[in-house]
Amino acid sequence: VVPAKRVVAFDEQLGDEGALLALAATAYHALRPCGAALPECIVGHGVLGRLLARLTVVLGGAPPVVWESNPDRAKGAAGYTVVDAKSDTRRDYRVICDVSGDSALLDTLIAHLAPGGEIILAGFYSAPLSFVFPPAFMREARIRVAAEWRHDDLVAVRDLVDAGRLSLDGLITHRNSA
Repeated sequence: VVPAKRVVAFDEQLGDEGALLALAATAYHALRPCGAALPECIVGHGVLGRLLARLTVVLGGAPPVVWESNPDRAKGAAGYTVVDAKSDTRRDYRVICDVSGDSALLDTLIAHLAPGGEIILAGFYSAPLSFVFPPAFMREARIRVAAEWRHDDLVAVRDLVDAGRLSLDGLITHRNSA
């Protein structure tokens, strides 16, 4: 049982993929405050990272580079590139969105950030986050924490799915009958 503001009706043809709408709303909420500056780099190619990459393109951004070190999770890119972060030499990302949950990664992200760039923390971090200040200072880095999705985010992604603009295909990996 959930409050009405936490649910939205969707076409039953969506089937079990409808369970992904809340996660898609989480990705949408992380991107929404960006305005025109959508992520150029996304860290993590789990379901949330894939949704962020798909939404970045749907919302008019260039196909992002997605960092993923696990070869099994690196598969399945649809219209964007997945690379191991160690091979990425780019140091001018304007927006990096991290959904890895790796609390030790901030210094690496800052090193790849353009001056005045932004890091969006949209993952779950179980350990405290810290970073070396001088590189962040030199880049005038901005760090933003993405909060939980709102009802209008859920409606927006449902509408994108209904319009055929956002695909939820290939994201569910395991199914069990009730």
